[in-house]
Amino acid sequence: MQVRTKKSLFTALTSTVLGAAVLGACSTVPAGFGRGPLNPAINPAVRAQNAVPQQDLSRLSIGQAKQVIASQQAQPIRPAGPQAQTTPDFKTPEWVRDAVFYQIFPERFHNGNPNNDPPGTEPWGSQPKLFNFMGGDLEGVIQKLPYLKDMGVNAIYFNPIFEAPTSNHKYNTADFMKIDQSFGDIETFKRLVAQAKSMGIRIVLDAVFNHSGETHWAFRDAEQNGPQSKYWNWYLFHGFPVVKQPKPNYESWWGHYTLPKFNEYNPEVREYLFQVGEYWAKLGIDGWRLDVPNEIRDMNFWREFRARVKRINPDLYIVGEIWGDGSPWLQGDQFDAVMNYQFRDQVFNFIVEEKGNVDHFDWNLQGIRGRHPDSVTYTMFNVLGSHDTARIMTMARRDINKVKMATLFQMTYVGAPVVYYGDEIGMEGEMDPDCRRTFPWDESQWNHDLRNYFKRLIQIRNQYPVLRRGGFRSLMRHNDNRTFAYLREDARSKMVVVMNNNTAPQDIPINMAQVNVPDGNLRDLLSNRSFQIRNGQVVFNQVAPKTGMLLEWRPL
Repeated sequence: MQVRTKKSLFTALTSTVLGAAVLGACSTVPAGFGRGPLNPAINPAVRAQNAVPQQDLSRLSIGQAKQVIASQQAQPIRPAGPQAQTTPDFKTPEWVRDAVFYQIFPERFHNGNPNNDPPGTEPWGSQPKLFNFMGGDLEGVIQKLPYLKDMGVNAIYFNPIFEAPTSNHKYNTADFMKIDQSFGDIETFKRLVAQAKSMGIRIVLDAVFNHSGETHWAFRDAEQNGPQSKYWNWYLFHGFPVVKQPKPNYESWWGHYTLPKFNEYNPEVREYLFQVGEYWAKLGIDGWRLDVPNEIRDMNFWREFRARVKRINPDLYIVGEIWGDGSPWLQGDQFDAVMNYQFRDQVFNFIVEEKGNVDHFDWNLQGIRGRHPDSVTYTMFNVLGSHDTARIMTMARRDINKVKMATLFQMTYVGAPVVYYGDEIGMEGEMDPDCRRTFPWDESQWNHDLRNYFKRLIQIRNQYPVLRRGGFRSLMRHNDNRTFAYLREDARSKMVVVMNNNTAPQDIPINMAQVNVPDGNLRDLLSNRSFQIRNGQVVFNQVAPKTGMLLEWRPL
């Protein structure tokens, strides 16, 4: 998607200011934290290091603010140069190469237990707002695991599930060691993990370690007791008494007073957050998605975090929310992958918004792949939408063929595809909070054609290892015709993907001899059409507009 400028966003978006949150009950403090004297190793110079106020984006929702930040930091994709040096033993979890992720925003997926609905819960299907609740919970996810299994999904990424009673998104954490009571409790979570794993579905949780919520027990203690608090140096205060509005006198996430920034240079804070990571790893999660990790100023924080959680589970997946080039975090000592928003940008630019040409589409993707070793490229978190973006159906202006073609490319490209909940049935939504609508479990509201298309692509990806682990080579590009083809191959099999991103049918000739593909038969696994390679040549005649084919090669 072409990100709008800061000026246009501020003009177009409402100037809603985050309302004051009601203080929740103070949670149980984990043993060993903050009950002794202030750590003498923290000197005043370190406490104030880099404590520079960020631009105030508090008038925007979190997702809208991230779009502004991404647009300000965007840089053109350069042709692939030499890869950066990585640690010699840099390995990423093998299971991610075979993963098809499904992202769930828990408050809006399914209400499985109305007894834990927060006060004021609105009817399912109400208009999503910044602060309203509709009752989604972990019990609801458990009940819908068969739906995900039927889709072919084998990994779930959850938006935050930890205690944060004042929000529906839960990025303003009050207690990292507790499940939010509107989602269930620790026993609900354990049942979810056990039942998911019995179905072959892995679990990735969201780690928000740059900041807490202003209802977090450490922040509340500091707010009440000032410099005498054991937790005063857990945050970056500029004065006492603590002021929240109209402008906080402490460092917060881009001016949002509800999201006070941790002082990650404080050894007590680091130890606390590392133990959070370890605690949930011991309970059987398979990965951490790291929220705004680039805003933690000390990159050694993530090096220590990786070492700690990987000691518990070497196959634990660490994926960072980086909207641009993730190379600095992908050297083998921090993350395994990043949310591949740059992949999304290229797909939206060429397919959804029809702006770029085929050459730039292919070259830019090659530039992204060329930055990293295969161990990273094949575990990248390839998104087409998320809780922070408008939905693909909305961006495509309800053009189902654009959604299908984008999904075909996502499911046949290198890296792990991620389906944002409901995209498979054609859910719509503008920027957040609109992209966080409730999943309509009334099947009469589903686009069944689209869901079947998603399901078939996932089935094919799961069936053919070459689509998950094979090499990627471009076969042909034609800018005027807007046609593109590429090859996925390994020692055992070959698959060809052909795309006609034109408004008219196209004949697409390809010289297969140039990539040493022998003469043989090519069968489209989506339409069952067949073609033959003769003397190294094949013509895919009259490929329908705005469609693609996924063809399996077989010898004559």
